[in-house]
Amino acid sequence: MTTSTASSQPRPGQARERLFTPAFIGLTVADLAYFTAVGMSILLLPLYVTGPVGSGTAGAGIAFGAFAVSALVLRPLAGRLTDQLGRRPLLLTGAALCALCMIATAYVDALAAVVGIRLLLGVAEAAFVVASFAALADLAPQSRLGEALSYNSLGLYLGITVGPFLGDFLVSRWGFMIGWYGAAGLALLAVLVIVYIGETQIDRTLPRRRGGLIHVKAIPPALGFFASVVAMGAFLAFAALHADEVGMGRTGTPLVVYGSVVVVGRIVFAQAHDRFPPLALGAASMLGIASGLAVIALWSTPAGVVLGAGVLALGVTFSTPAFFSAIFATARASERGAASGTASMFLDLGLGGGPILLGLVASAAGIPWAFGVAAMVALAGGVWTVSLRSPHA
Repeated sequence: MTTSTASSQPRPGQARERLFTPAFIGLTVADLAYFTAVGMSILLLPLYVTGPVGSGTAGAGIAFGAFAVSALVLRPLAGRLTDQLGRRPLLLTGAALCALCMIATAYVDALAAVVGIRLLLGVAEAAFVVASFAALADLAPQSRLGEALSYNSLGLYLGITVGPFLGDFLVSRWGFMIGWYGAAGLALLAVLVIVYIGETQIDRTLPRRRGGLIHVKAIPPALGFFASVVAMGAFLAFAALHADEVGMGRTGTPLVVYGSVVVVGRIVFAQAHDRFPPLALGAASMLGIASGLAVIALWSTPAGVVLGAGVLALGVTFSTPAFFSAIFATARASERGAASGTASMFLDLGLGGGPILLGLVASAAGIPWAFGVAAMVALAGGVWTVSLRSPHA
C-alpha cells in the first residue's frame, strides 16, 4: 500500500477551506430526518406485522429484509442516474417515496402488501443513500472529505439510534397509525430540507465512453469496506444474544456502548481522517475491529463484552470515513454517483449476508466462534487493504 501521497492539508498560514456551509449542514439534517424515519420503522415493522397484520416472526423477517433486495439491485442504477440527472432529483424522489411507503403501511393488513411496500421502500433507499453520499462528496472540500464523512455519518447513527425510541413513544401513546405518520413526517422534513439545499453537482460532463453501472476502480477499496461491514454486522446481530449468554442484566448494554463510542469518536476524531492516507487509516481501523471482536470471543464475561464492544467501536469510528474517502478518490466529479452506488452495494451485502453466514457458524459452534470468524474476516480485510495502492481517479 502506497502511503506517501501528497498531503491534502493546507500549508502553514493558509486558511482551511470552509466545510460547514448551509448546504452541508442542510444535507446532514436531511440525512438525520430520513434515517430517523427509517429507525422508527425498524421498531414499528416487526410489531406491526406480528400484531395488526397477524403474521409470525418469519413474516416479520421477510418483510424486514425485502427492502434490502430492491435496494441492492438498484443501487448501481441509482448511481448512474445520480451522475446523469443530478443529486437533487434522486434525493427528493427517495425521501418522498419513503414518506409514501410509511403512510401506505398504516393502511394495509396483509403480509404480501407489506412486503410489496417494503420492496418499494428499497427503491427509495437506493435513490436517497446513493445520492446523499455523492452530494456530500460534492459539498466537502477535498482537504476535508474525511472530516465531512465523519460528521455527516452522525445523521445515520443518531437516526437509527433515536428512531426506535421515538417510534416506541408514539405507538405506546397513540397507536400504529400515528407512529407511521410520524415516520412519514420526518421523511417529508427531509424533502423540505433538500428543496432548500438545491443541486450540489456542478460538473455534469459525462465521460465520452459510458462505463458500466459498476464503478470498477472503486471495487478494491470497497472490498476492504465490505470486510469491515461483515464484521460489524456480526456484532450487531449477535451482541444482545451473547450478552444474555454471559449473564448481563441489560442485554442492550454492548450496543449502547458501541453506539456511544462511535458517535463520540466521529466528533472527537473527525479532523484526524484527513491527516493520514485513507487506506492506511482503513487498515488500522480493521485491526481495531478485529481486536474488539477477538476480545468478545475469547473473554466471555460482561466485562469482556463491554471492553470488546468499545474497542470494536473505536475501529468502526475510522473505518467508514476512511474507506469512502479512498472510494471517492477513484472517481471524477462526474463519477461520484457511480462510485457511491458501487460502494453502498457492499454495505448491503455485508450487513445482509454477513449475519446470515455467521449465523450458521453460531448455530453450529456457538456465538463466540461467530465473533472469532468475524475477527478473522476483519484481519483479512486489513491485509487486503494494506496491499492496495493509493487510489486515484
